[in-house]
Amino acid sequence: MIYGAMKFSIGGSLKLAFRPWVEGLENIPARGPAILASNHLSFSDSFFLPAVLDRKVTFIAKAEYFTGQGVKGKLTAAFFKGVGQLPVDRSGTRGAGEAAIRAGIQVVESGGLFGIYPEGTRSPDGRLYRGKPGGLARVALATGAPVIPVAMIDTEKIQPPGQIIPKLMRPGIRIGKPLDFSRYHGMDGDRFILRSVTDEVMYEIMKLSGQEYVDIYATAAKRQIADEAKRRAEAAKKAPAGTETDGDGA
Repeated sequence: MIYGAMKFSIGGSLKLAFRPWVEGLENIPARGPAILASNHLSFSDSFFLPAVLDRKVTFIAKAEYFTGQGVKGKLTAAFFKGVGQLPVDRSGTRGAGEAAIRAGIQVVESGGLFGIYPEGTRSPDGRLYRGKPGGLARVALATGAPVIPVAMIDTEKIQPPGQIIPKLMRPGIRIGKPLDFSRYHGMDGDRFILRSVTDEVMYEIMKLSGQEYVDIYATAAKRQIADEAKRRAEAAKKAPAGTETDGDGA
């Protein structure tokens, strides 16, 4: 009931205001288990995709969304709990990762749609990053469920970092054909198989999204960006007033 009410109110408002276009809806099964593997450009991805689907889709979401303080934090927590999203500790510990995998398997084995972002975090610059094999592939091989690649288009342009008011524009969602990995069923302990399955899914997402692919993890890219920003800030502090910190200053 809560999911239906949220979908009607929030989902309906999103569709009315932003009018997202969708391709490939016929690739979502009317019933039965499936895994939706999507690129991740924006916080809003977890809103737009469920809004255009007739079926409920359950994502795993970082635990911080469920423990926020203040009015905004409590509203966010209420929303994620109301739509049945699963809190997962992303501290990087093995126990947290195993909990996320078990949660995904339970959703799939109950006949539901399980949504996952193989990159593990939002892209820092709009490019597509290497998928993490520990989640997507293990759930797929443990359950034998089909994996449906999904590409979110332009969602990062709606509300870039630092922008409070969303920009009214049409994002897109492109849904690919289901991928069958049943030939590897039960081989979720083989890291080479996990890597192969993940790379195949990421390749399909790349074709759907048109994004440039970068063969490193998004978390590593974020660290590089943060380190570079820190280096520039430190260089700016040390530089005499009126001088350039990069280039030859010409």
